[in-house]
Amino acid sequence: MTRELCREDSYLKSCEAKITALTDDGIVTDQSVFYPLGGGQLGDTGWLVTTDGQRLDITDTRKNRESDTHYHVIDTPAALAVGDTVTLELDWQRRYRFMRFHSCLHMLCSLIEAPVTSGSIQVDRARLDFDLKDPIDKEPITQALNELVKRDVPMSMRWITDAELDAQPELVRTMSVQPPRNAQGTIRLVDFAGVDLQPCGGTHVASTAEIGPVRVQKIEKKGKQNRRIIVVFEE
Repeated sequence: MTRELCREDSYLKSCEAKITALTDDGIVTDQSVFYPLGGGQLGDTGWLVTTDGQRLDITDTRKNRESDTHYHVIDTPAALAVGDTVTLELDWQRRYRFMRFHSCLHMLCSLIEAPVTSGSIQVDRARLDFDLKDPIDKEPITQALNELVKRDVPMSMRWITDAELDAQPELVRTMSVQPPRNAQGTIRLVDFAGVDLQPCGGTHVASTAEIGPVRVQKIEKKGKQNRRIIVVFEE
């Protein structure tokens, strides 16, 4: 198991870690600040730094859902061994954009009264697909999102048990993807005070003010009853 420091504190930019396995899928460590691909959010990239100062590019992060281990993908072979202590450093600018976009999508969820069918977070945009038949206008949604950003709504996290979540199915907004459950039988709730509360394993900003100005770039019809809302930063 890899201790997921990124779920405890999204603002950690680096950590020391011990290599526990070297596999064809990547380098496994006992803990990591890197977020693994999942929940619509891309895996983190950055660097693995050895004790002698060698910097290796981490080009992706994946997760084995059965063993809860993280695979740090490194394209360039290196003389590493199980038991080595290394430093893991995030590409922080890239990660922070994901955090801002992910929190923005939670704000979008709070504005649309419909189940989420899918979602994706990229470096330059993010989107959610909703189970909606009727068309919607992007301008009111843009305005409402920016109002939530300006309100500086704080985010907090807490953990509940699988049984507690099963007793509150209304907390789950996604139709196709279930919230991440761990080996300890607990699930993390992300709470934007008075605005949005739902189980989520992704990385988030501490307050909506950090999201910054946003704009609904496009709303697309994807299927008979599916509307895709694409959001970008107003940069």
